Amino acid sequence: MGDTKHTRVLIIGSGPAGYTAGVYASRAMLEPVLVQGIQPGGQLTITTEVENWPGESEIQGPDLMVKMEAHATAVGTEVIGDYISDLDLSKRPFTATGDSGTTYTADAVILATGAQANWLGMESEEKFKGFGVSACATCDGFFYRGMDVVVVGGGNTAVEEALFLTKFASKVTLIHRRDTLRSEKILQDRLFKNPKVEILWDHTIEEITGTTAPLGVEGLRARNVKTGEITEVAAKGVFIAIGHSPANMLVKDQLEMQDGGYVKVMNGSTATSIPGVFAAGDLTDHIYRQAVTSAGMGCMAALDAERFLSEQEK
Repeated sequence: MGDTKHTRVLIIGSGPAGYTAGVYASRAMLEPVLVQGIQPGGQLTITTEVENWPGESEIQGPDLMVKMEAHATAVGTEVIGDYISDLDLSKRPFTATGDSGTTYTADAVILATGAQANWLGMESEEKFKGFGVSACATCDGFFYRGMDVVVVGGGNTAVEEALFLTKFASKVTLIHRRDTLRSEKILQDRLFKNPKVEILWDHTIEEITGTTAPLGVEGLRARNVKTGEITEVAAKGVFIAIGHSPANMLVKDQLEMQDGGYVKVMNGSTATSIPGVFAAGDLTDHIYRQAVTSAGMGCMAALDAERFLSEQEK
């Protein structure tokens, strides 16, 4: 049987929201415990250049998260490399179970589990995951030097992935189901000016094709949403960049939700439908979804947790 560890504030998640919550909770002398989860550092660890973090004209995503973790640790946050597989919010102290076998109990919980990549949900996509199909250009782009690749999507993520892949690939085809992109204009300008990029407008993916021995992608079939015409696109890699969904698995049946599965919080607060449970970052933010706003919400969550605990003590 594993150990039991109690803390006044348990922070679940380790992106900008989680680490910032750790900094502020530590400064409030709450001695928080932060459980990093399956992807320490969150989505920024699979991001290359971050150009909109205040004070840094450009910084690599993984480097920023290393700095944030070090800051949280330096001021007193206990950072633990574990994954919370179960969370009971039905009574206080709240109880979380880690994959390590450790049971965590807490007087207050800050949820900062972020979001996870969306997939197309196709059988052929599942077949080639890890063998030519990826949701992370930063992780896998290096393997496609001198090859043709495809990026699927039309938002910031898709354009950033496509631009990053031009460093390695000989050609990048961006496939989008509409005739305009949703990404920031500055990113669109860079994309349109890049000679390695070709855009296939008004198309959806019909099937990803490849070999079985060895298993590997060779291309895909794309359907024109207006005419139904099929276009064959040769590619060794297919990168899915169609956004993310909130990682709400631990709490979707316990907390009140907004449309899209985002945890609902009170206006002007990070308080959820259960007193003592707070949510920050992409888990609750369906509008801005930026690293800096996540960090701000992490600060708010820590301050909200401090006030909650002070009132409980009174």
